[in-house]
Amino acid sequence: MPREHIYYIYILTNINNLRFYIGVTNNLLNRYREHKNKKFPDCFTAKYNINKIVYYEIFGDVEAAINREKELKKWRREKKIDLIKTQNIKFNDLINDFLK
Repeated sequence: MPREHIYYIYILTNINNLRFYIGVTNNLLNRYREHKNKKFPDCFTAKYNINKIVYYEIFGDVEAAINREKELKKWRREKKIDLIKTQNIKFNDLINDFLK
């Protein structure tokens, strides 16, 4: 029997919502912790303190998730902001969705 998988594309920002990072993962809580704890200290997210999840989408297919990540990365800043605001107008950290 095939095992079900869940994949997430996510958008992170910093406390002032000035910089964005878009990624894909199969474990959003674990990935959040890696960003928050600066597991990779020389990377973009560590350099700019980008560790607040403001948007995510869920996929059952890894290829679909990767394609969506690539699509979002091509978008202009304004379009990304508009997308985030469809679900999170105040740019709150959505990690609590995963801590329940």
